[in-house]
Amino acid sequence: MSAPTFFDAVGGEPTFRRLVDKFYEGVAEDPLLRPMYPEEDLGPAADRFALFLMQYWGGPTTYSDNRGHPRLRMRHAPFRVDAAARDAWLSHMKVAVDSLGLPAEQRAPLWEYLERAAYFMVNAMDPAEPPA
Repeated sequence: MSAPTFFDAVGGEPTFRRLVDKFYEGVAEDPLLRPMYPEEDLGPAADRFALFLMQYWGGPTTYSDNRGHPRLRMRHAPFRVDAAARDAWLSHMKVAVDSLGLPAEQRAPLWEYLERAAYFMVNAMDPAEPPA
């Protein structure tokens, strides 16, 4: 029998849904991030994000089955993602990750991935900020 996936180890879909719901609570009130979501209802974006994270961490492939390859940078290209947006995203995501109460051996790889992803998504440099 194979070892459980990270998805299974942290509690599966309910855990990822809680993570994403908590994250979007912050986004909904954020003056920098909220305008990046043209839909009035953040529900569809939250669902896509939850499906993506579940698939990434070893859960069902529903995201790719419905949307194809994630192509994260391409999908975010229409939006100006600068250091301020990255930091705002990370701030809300930290609250969301912390709200799960995961043990350190689960929290660390999740946070490290999310932090790397946030830096990877930056597509606009502030002239005062050195390149990463």
